Amino acid sequence: MSTDVFMWLIVLWSVFMIVFMFIGGFFMFRKFLKRLPKEDGHSILDWQDYYIEKTRHLWSRQQSDLLEELVSPVPELFRDVAREKIAGKIGELALNERASQMNEDLIIRGYILATPKRDHKFLRRKLDEKQMDYSQYEQLF
Repeated sequence: MSTDVFMWLIVLWSVFMIVFMFIGGFFMFRKFLKRLPKEDGHSILDWQDYYIEKTRHLWSRQQSDLLEELVSPVPELFRDVAREKIAGKIGELALNERASQMNEDLIIRGYILATPKRDHKFLRRKLDEKQMDYSQYEQLF
């Protein structure tokens, strides 16, 4: 009887470990694909870092706090990655528009463009909490 229980425990532990190795491998492979250079010789993450670095001086403390508040619904494990992706898109918009400083409009548009549609409900909820009008962004949602 005890050998059967021990055998099943080993089988379940093995299945558990294999499943988690596949999940970890999936996320590592996605990161690897984002690091591969594209036609222009730069990867997605290289461009993201470029936009963040080029626009770092445009961010004030207030805008940084707003971005931090908007990414707060993201689970803490993924929050840094989400913050960098969103900041990269905001930086891209700022450089394309030759902005002299960050503003709420750039931050909200960048957030919408950088995140998948399923995450927009969190943005809407957060903007409602802050009593900010987002009707001008409906075409982006």
